Order: sequence, then structure tokens, then C-alpha cells
Amino acid sequence: MFAEAEAAHYERLQLNDAGELKHLLTLDGLSGELISQVLDTAESFIEVGSRSIKKVPLLRGKTVATLFFEPSTRTRTTFELAAKRLSADVLNINISSSATSKGESLSDMLRNLEAMAIDMFVVRHASSGAAHFIAREVTPEVAIVNAGDGQHAHPTQALLDMLTIRQYKPDFPSLSVAIIGDILHSRVARSEIAALKALGVKDIRVVGPDTLLPMAVESFGVRRCNRMSEGLDGADVIITLRLQKERMSGSLLPSEHEFYSLYGLTTDKLETAKDDAIIMHPGPINRGVEIESAVADSSRSVILEQVTNGIAVRMAVLSMVMSGQINARRVASGE
Repeated sequence: MFAEAEAAHYERLQLNDAGELKHLLTLDGLSGELISQVLDTAESFIEVGSRSIKKVPLLRGKTVATLFFEPSTRTRTTFELAAKRLSADVLNINISSSATSKGESLSDMLRNLEAMAIDMFVVRHASSGAAHFIAREVTPEVAIVNAGDGQHAHPTQALLDMLTIRQYKPDFPSLSVAIIGDILHSRVARSEIAALKALGVKDIRVVGPDTLLPMAVESFGVRRCNRMSEGLDGADVIITLRLQKERMSGSLLPSEHEFYSLYGLTTDKLETAKDDAIIMHPGPINRGVEIESAVADSSRSVILEQVTNGIAVRMAVLSMVMSGQINARRVASGE
């Protein structure tokens, strides 16, 4: 009941009256149809990267600010590149030297940025719910895109993974998907599960030691597997996760070596999966901890395709959220 109420709350906050995105905070509560629309839009942007002039004018005259309170290279870079390919002006806020590091509140920082006529904030924060808080704090004219908040959500990572899966395995309801590793601390895992369920996947396995799996994880609509042989048996898609060492408290793992021995994705362990199973990882990869180099670099790996798709998916999200905001303003003004 609580999960349904939470999803309904996010739906009201994220969607305008026409059911279009005006923020992207989480995939919880979004329909499979809307997620598919994002993926369709992203497909149309993939070819932009192969043009001699890699730009389209959809966000010309708009300003996108990236607010990364957590370090990131891949996510921040792909969001910046996506915004620039849409012809937006991009403002990267250096949080370590910003006024918030000198005592200014987040609310005051947002007010000052709004005064500069920023149209959209792309936010990454170590606290779960931070993007939700910011979406409630800013004026209705400003769009918020969540680039990862605490252990809560990383919606664009899940969307780019869904696009990658669809390119190889388009029949989602028939798939068996295994997610391996640190599910407990992973915002990616939560968003992956929400997206897979919305797209009709019925067989989702989470694989890892009990110390890295949430209590009552079955309530997410997934199957708990403590052995790799069980989790990978007949799998079509295998998603390995990075160990979230910076979010762990206490001794949840005896050692990285033991984790790799039991849960590292190796050529031998892959024998129980389907022969044409694809291998994914959200990055950055810890070789010899979560995955064997021979597997990460194999023909079954689609990790580099995930990176390429990340730009197209983030272009789709930025353009759709901005369009939803504009349409919401038109309705509010009676146009």
C-alpha cells in the first residue's frame, strides 16, 4: 500500500495534466507506455552522434545547469554532451567551490540560480530524496532531472539500460533478467527493477549474499538468489553492479577476493546462462571484483553500447521534460 501511495505521489509531481514528463525523479509509478516513448525518442537521437554537425535545435535558447553534489565523470559528461547536442546552454556548477560549501543553504542556492533564468537542473546528490526536495522547492517553471540520489533512484541509467536491452532482446515479457551484486546500496538496481516491471518482465532475479540484499526484497517483485548458478540459470540478460563501498557501513563483506570468488561474473559461471545472454554493467567497472576482464571484453558484453545509448537517452529525457514543462505552462496560463 505504501509503495502504491509513493508511486502515485511521484506521478503527480513528475507529470503534467496531459501525462507528459515535466520532471524525471524516479521510474516508480511511470507506465510502460511512457518509458517506451522515452526509448523511442532516444532511438531517433542515436544517429545525431554520427553526423558531421552533432546538433539539433530542440533546446536552443534554454539553459541547463548541472548540480553534482557527488563526484561523477560518465553521468555528468553524458548529460552535458546531451544538452549541448540539443543546442542548450550548459552551466556546470562546481559544488566544491560554491556558496553551499561556505554555509549557504540549498534553498538559497536554488533561488539565486533561478534568478539567472535557469530552465532545468540536472541533480546528483548523496541524500535519497534530494531531487524530490528540489523539485518541490523550485518554481514551477524549472524542470528537475535526477542524475542519482543516494540509494533511491538513478532513472536515466535504467532507461539507457532498457534501450540497450531492447536493441538485443526486444520481447521484454519473455526475458529472464539477473541483477548481481550490491542490491542493498544500489540506486541503479531499484530503478532497473521499476523499469523492467513496467515493461512487462516477469522473471527478475537479484543475486548476492544476504548482507547485500534488502530485507524482504521479494516485495519488489523479484526472486532472491544467493547462488550464482541459480541466478544465472537460463538468464537472457545479466546486469552486474559496482560494489558501493562508499555507501557501506560495517563489515558487509569478508573481502573483495571472496566476493569475486562467489559472485564475480566469470566465464565459468556464465555456463548456466543462455548462450546468447548479454552482459551489462553501469560502470565504472572494478575488474577482478565484480566481473572478469575476459567477460567484460567479450562479444556478449554490451557495456560500451550502454555508454553510447546514455547520450541518446539523456537527450530524449531533457527534450521531453522541457516539452512537458512548456505545455504545463501553456495550460496554466490558459493558452
